[in-house]
Amino acid sequence: MSKLAILGGKPVFKEFIPFSRHSIGKEEITEVLCTLNSDWITRGPKTFKFEEMFSSYVDSKFSLAVNSCTAALHLVLAGLDIGKGDEVITTPLTFAATSEVIIHQNAKPVFADVERDTYNIDPSKLEEKISKNTKAIIPVHYAGHPCDMDEIMRIASDYDLYVIEDAAHAIGSKYKGRNIGTIGDATCFSFYATKNLATGEGGMITTNNEELAEKMRILSLHGISKDAWKRYSSEGSWYYEILYPGYKYNMSDIEASIGIHQLKKLDSMQKRRNEIATIYNKSFKEVLEIITPAVKDYAKHAWHLYPILVNNDLLNINRNDFIEALKAENIGTSVHFIPLHFHPYYNENYGFKKGDFPVAESIYEKEISLPIYPKMTDEDVHQVVNAVKKIINYYRV
Repeated sequence: MSKLAILGGKPVFKEFIPFSRHSIGKEEITEVLCTLNSDWITRGPKTFKFEEMFSSYVDSKFSLAVNSCTAALHLVLAGLDIGKGDEVITTPLTFAATSEVIIHQNAKPVFADVERDTYNIDPSKLEEKISKNTKAIIPVHYAGHPCDMDEIMRIASDYDLYVIEDAAHAIGSKYKGRNIGTIGDATCFSFYATKNLATGEGGMITTNNEELAEKMRILSLHGISKDAWKRYSSEGSWYYEILYPGYKYNMSDIEASIGIHQLKKLDSMQKRRNEIATIYNKSFKEVLEIITPAVKDYAKHAWHLYPILVNNDLLNINRNDFIEALKAENIGTSVHFIPLHFHPYYNENYGFKKGDFPVAESIYEKEISLPIYPKMTDEDVHQVVNAVKKIINYYRV
């Protein structure tokens, strides 16, 4: 019998609340049209402007706009000459890209388990993973909650390791008052369609290291000495030199046109995400059957995700069926993430198995990401709350 039938045949609400909606408005559309009507649509003046604005927003010395956070992570590893025989420590509770870029550099991904409350990489588990081959740590700011960067940076300093922050979820996050994007050796952001700042596809690298910034800029455009804007503008020259075997990772002016106005709106969009999280927190405060996200005193949360954990001890329903019941109530959700060591590639090539990272596994088995995005009305948010409570009331032990 379907969950829809079990819960009474019809959802309480008619309108489907999707897991995510972008917040593209007239300003972005007008800027894109302006770019399309100009003489330049690939990397050029709009991309440079977006980079400058982003550096100002984050307070970093250098920013490099690229076509994805995956490209950003890959460029940092390449820029730091991390490669064959090297090891990089990261979390198993992340998207495929975080670990794949390590493998693309012919290095070895090493996983450390996560904290039970923030779901971020657990600093207390790092030192046991460090070997003579370890070159870097990639902490992931899960859901927009900053990792414990002081402890991570201390360990990195003690062992002479690089820190590359995966901030795909964390534009707008702060750690002890410092913007995420200014703490590690480099920080990588995502502007994918579901992200807090969305350009459809896209990403950004921030760093205060001028030498690294320049090398990544060259690597991002086939390793050539001059980018297309410099070669084809009135001040440019056709001549160029290949300095490295680089990549095609640049952002275009079309994407940057969206990013310029998304960045201008970011603070107001973040404010709305925080308001939604506050409603969820208050609504679920006394609901023992689910566990809501923790926020440490040191953190300003970006609320890219609102992950809840289903308390299986108090409910006669598992996480997968809970998701199906929410879908029957017209609520879209997602799961973040299937731990990387569960996937066949990692089993077959690195010998990982279930049981290796028990905290990450426990979170995965219970986690549901609820909708949270600026276009949600208070009515939408309460629709989600009521659906969650309806299912809990039905399946309460």
